[in-house]
Amino acid sequence: MKRAALYSSRAVPRPPASGVAAVHGARPDASAPRTAPWRALQQWAGRYERVLLVLLGVLVSLATVALFGGLPVKSGSTISQEDIDAAVVHTLATKDLPSRASRAASAILPSVVRIRRDIFTPTGPRIAEADKGMGTGVVINEDGTILTNWHVVDGAPRLTVTFSDGMDSPAVVISKSEEKDIALIKPLNIPDDLQPATLGSSTQVTLGDEVIAVGFPFGMGPSVTSGVVSGLDRDFEPDDGPMLHGLIQFDAAVNPGNSGGPLANMAGEVLGVVTAIFNPHGDRTFIGIGFAVTMESAGVALGIPPF
Repeated sequence: MKRAALYSSRAVPRPPASGVAAVHGARPDASAPRTAPWRALQQWAGRYERVLLVLLGVLVSLATVALFGGLPVKSGSTISQEDIDAAVVHTLATKDLPSRASRAASAILPSVVRIRRDIFTPTGPRIAEADKGMGTGVVINEDGTILTNWHVVDGAPRLTVTFSDGMDSPAVVISKSEEKDIALIKPLNIPDDLQPATLGSSTQVTLGDEVIAVGFPFGMGPSVTSGVVSGLDRDFEPDDGPMLHGLIQFDAAVNPGNSGGPLANMAGEVLGVVTAIFNPHGDRTFIGIGFAVTMESAGVALGIPPF
């Protein structure tokens, strides 16, 4: 006798009870389809669904341990905190991880720009000398506003900004504070994916904190140097400007062209603007002491919200 197909949507009459004749001699529907192999497989899978899920979970767990563990675990034991600590030590010993300074630089570099001062001569405009005609700035707003030093842009007939993606744009000064040696400039054009820097606070900075300086020393760059905060609340009087107060002193190497660039912490947050180097010999090269205007001082001087 043919059986009704499993999972059939048709109503199939039940066979009569044993020993009882079918009404009017009726027989089971001879047209019912035979059981298809895939339906039999589906029935089998449904019957053992719970077992299959358990086996799949075990396989995924074993693959995860093989991929990320890297260390043997005793048979029959669970992964303990000691196993996790051992895996971390093993990874640190066998993998080359980026330094803290490298991670900080990656965060701030997209926001750092080169500022070029063009001068005009009888034969037309030309770039000033590399150590005097180049400076650095950092983008602090999505509209392209750039923070830099006043002495970088002071008296320049024309300014050209180069963004991290290589795009050039003319720029104009929109605000300044000669007393703090701080200025804001605005490029006429900006990249579509411009990334402003994250501005930090110097109020929590302590001696010995790690910092990086990013800029274009002698026009080369972007260049990254690292060091520590070596002094706070310093005063410094440049040769051609007013006395500067409340400066951060640091020992990350900077040179002419770094002026206006960011001094950042290990999170890539801008703590200050690189402003000057101390050199009693007057040869314009770094001997171990640099100064930066704090972000709080820059914000107050330019009348913009606190950072």
